[in-house]
Amino acid sequence: MTSQPINVNEFQELARRALPKMYYDFYNGGSEDQYTLKQNIEAFSRITLRPRVLVDVSRIDMSTSLLGYKISAPILIAPTSMHQLAHPEGEKATARAAAACNTIMVLSFTSNCTIEEVASSCNAVRFFQLYVLSHPKTLVYKHRDVSAELVKRAERYGFKAIVLTVDAPRLGRREADIKNKMIPPKIKNLEGLLKTEVDSGDGSILEAYANRTTDASLCWKDIEWLRSIASLPILVKGILTHEDARKAVEAGVDGIVVSNHGGRQLNYAPPTISVLEEVVHAVGGKVPVLVDGGVRRGTDVFKALALGAKAVLVVNIDKLLEHLFTFSSRKLQVGRPVLYGLAAMGEDGVRSVIEMLKNELELTMALSGCPNLKDIKRSHVMTYHESLHSKL
Repeated sequence: MTSQPINVNEFQELARRALPKMYYDFYNGGSEDQYTLKQNIEAFSRITLRPRVLVDVSRIDMSTSLLGYKISAPILIAPTSMHQLAHPEGEKATARAAAACNTIMVLSFTSNCTIEEVASSCNAVRFFQLYVLSHPKTLVYKHRDVSAELVKRAERYGFKAIVLTVDAPRLGRREADIKNKMIPPKIKNLEGLLKTEVDSGDGSILEAYANRTTDASLCWKDIEWLRSIASLPILVKGILTHEDARKAVEAGVDGIVVSNHGGRQLNYAPPTISVLEEVVHAVGGKVPVLVDGGVRRGTDVFKALALGAKAVLVVNIDKLLEHLFTFSSRKLQVGRPVLYGLAAMGEDGVRSVIEMLKNELELTMALSGCPNLKDIKRSHVMTYHESLHSKL
């Protein structure tokens, strides 16, 4: 493929060609036999659209707001690790692309660039992803003090919300990383706070480090602890059931992200789009519900909105490819797609991914008879089970 990419999926092939195998596998892979990773994408294809015609769609408005912050479209950049594996400027380039597209970036806890570096890279609304660390016997201080310090730094440097990842008491078995003996760069946010050296034996250094430091005792009562150290809104990322959705609301969170960690944690967890509506019904409008996983097209964004999502989050890989290719790109954004764009074309690649998705969403809204986001209704989509029922 020598021409410039015209959709998000084509960025992935560029990223595969540009990146060392170890890094591409790290970005692209899932856990074990990758059932959930594959189903995240395939589940969207089992949802069809039910358009309305003879509607005035001469003007399309995709703008919305989240926690009071206005954004150009319901598409955010999800937290993803180690952007410098894809491009030398790492998360700083991704942050600038998000700002240029007037959307929100969630900075990963395991970013290569520090909170301070990203904050100074541009003026924009940003959220910070948080993992809560454990207290290994080999260290003399409490790791929760490290997590608390990161929250305070994020608040001090203008981040507007905390996104607490709750589906990783241990790292999922990512077999590609084990085979490749994945060696991640040091996490700069933890420098001076935490020892980062670890012996992986014959496996992934990333897996060994994560399992040594992640706090497996984290539970619902710890939302109160997090509130005690931060005045920022708290979203929980990793909810897949109505039971946990209700517990999250009872715990007083400010938002929920329906997520299976991009298929990288529990294999055979359900694809996120298939459980989105269950979570939305359980929440009952008390807090916004976002979703990530499998978003590759504007039609995917439309389907998620019809099923009750406030917005989708997408992953970033565009940046890497800009660094390695000489042609220019258009625009787009979403989870892994953002990383593919970063790898392929750097900051321009990230912008291209986001803008591609926005353009596709705008077209889908027009062809479906929806001039505004509020016009997108549940009746605009039909799930696989509904289509089977209609044939009986």
